[in-house]
Amino acid sequence: MAKKKVLRSSEWFGGKDKMGFVHRSWLRNQGYPDDYFKGRPVIGICNTWSELTPCNGHLRDFAEVVKRGVLEAGGVPLEFPVMSLGETLMRPTTMLFRNLASMDTEESIRANPLDGIVLLTGCDKTTPSTIMGACSVDLPTIVVPGGPMLSGRFRGEKMGSGSMNWMIKEKQKKDGYTDEDFTEAEVCVARSIGHCNTMGTASTMATMTESLGLCLPGFSSIPAADARKKLFAQLSGRRIVEMVKEDLRLSKVLTRAAFENAIVTNAAVGGSTNLIIHLTAIAGRIGVALKLEDFDVIGSKIPLLVNLKPSGEHLMEDFFYAGGLPVVLKELTPLLRDTKTVNGRNITDNYNEAVCYDCDVIYPFEKPLQPAAGIAVLKGNLCKNGAVIKPSAASEHLMKHTGKAVVFESMEDYHERIDDPHLAIDKDSVIVLKGVGPKGYPGMPEVGNVDLPEKLLLEGITDMVRISDGRMSGTAAGTVVLHISPESTVGGTLALVQNGDLIALDVKNRSLALLVSEEELSRRKANWESPEPVALRGYAKMYIDHVEQADKGADLDFLVGGSGSIVDRDLH
Repeated sequence: MAKKKVLRSSEWFGGKDKMGFVHRSWLRNQGYPDDYFKGRPVIGICNTWSELTPCNGHLRDFAEVVKRGVLEAGGVPLEFPVMSLGETLMRPTTMLFRNLASMDTEESIRANPLDGIVLLTGCDKTTPSTIMGACSVDLPTIVVPGGPMLSGRFRGEKMGSGSMNWMIKEKQKKDGYTDEDFTEAEVCVARSIGHCNTMGTASTMATMTESLGLCLPGFSSIPAADARKKLFAQLSGRRIVEMVKEDLRLSKVLTRAAFENAIVTNAAVGGSTNLIIHLTAIAGRIGVALKLEDFDVIGSKIPLLVNLKPSGEHLMEDFFYAGGLPVVLKELTPLLRDTKTVNGRNITDNYNEAVCYDCDVIYPFEKPLQPAAGIAVLKGNLCKNGAVIKPSAASEHLMKHTGKAVVFESMEDYHERIDDPHLAIDKDSVIVLKGVGPKGYPGMPEVGNVDLPEKLLLEGITDMVRISDGRMSGTAAGTVVLHISPESTVGGTLALVQNGDLIALDVKNRSLALLVSEEELSRRKANWESPEPVALRGYAKMYIDHVEQADKGADLDFLVGGSGSIVDRDLH
């Protein structure tokens, strides 16, 4: 007869001594019956709900649905809050706080009597931050993705939440949009609960979650407002209780093969470049070796199958109606590694029955939207540790380009000068933005896809080569080189670029070069002075002192890895 699993929570609730009394007694003020403390799996519902995170504003309700599933399966649900990260409100950038939120998640899980975890996620960083924290504890864990908004329409035109942001300046300057126009558009673009409805970073993170095997099959594509979202949330509550009994921990799901599947899938859906920095950080927490070059080697030759903004035409609601991620994963079956998922089955077994209902939204593998669309990793003297570009969202005619640098030393410098009619810039120039890397900003904001100068927009120019040590929103498009490492603030070659220097981009040959002699660069480096840190106290200082570079996932150096779930000492 199989030996009954000893629950972690029994270390708190199973004692017949003083501490057992303490742990049980104060919870009884909630009216819990005695059987809650006698061998039932305790499930922590980690909720990133916040009124300051509108994309996650519905997760308070979702938590109650998950609890129903936990109770039905014989578990005890206990909900707890963690730091939420509202992409549209937090300054200077949510990326500054991703690692802090992961610490909150990790320590909340480890310190409490929990046997399994349900992560309620939505807006961009709430997904990787909570997964990172959970990985460092390594308990059975399942993810409930919050889901995208319903499709937006404005005056007959399909509008993507997020993607509309990058059109504001052009709409103002070229199309004469008024304040009243934008007030109307604000509501039309964000017309329901949920996160951005393009294949932006939030949808990319949900897709990543499913391709890693961390949520129930088909869950990630369902819009937040669809009743089936709550159905899957309830089933997730049931499933996590079974996962505890099976001891199906994160480390048994998140293998090297699972990370490779996520890279392949991201390429096929035209996912955000932000996947690189988040997936690398997650791998670091669970102990899987993942290098920047892996994203190019594994993903760059994968065809683009999904016709969604910003790489295509449609939105996430259309994607769901077309069959969603299950169709994509079925098409990718020959390329996927056969890894275990949280429902206990292998990933390739989960999607055998998937059917495509709209081939203009999801293309077949044999006739893709683009033949090779995965993220490209660049190397060269301007990015010795690497940089990235998203070819599926870039302009073909700029994929091989040489132009003169127009340098902005900071975002403030950019805002002050970009629309100066006397600025020496034309369509062939390369916009260079410094000081927006992990340490420099700090937090590596999504500013890499800076707006073009007004005078060029009025000439009909819609794209230029832009390079920086920052990131780009997954909802944005353009020929934008990102994540340059080392960043300018620590003395990377980017710091040495001057106005008029020639920069050569060759995506096909994976090259980004500053066409300046080594002798001249050595002279400039000798005269370069490190900028003063932008924070002298608090978490921001700790972040600056310990954050790793973009190619390593921008985690804090002392957080890489995990500490497990064992806590030997009690509170008395």
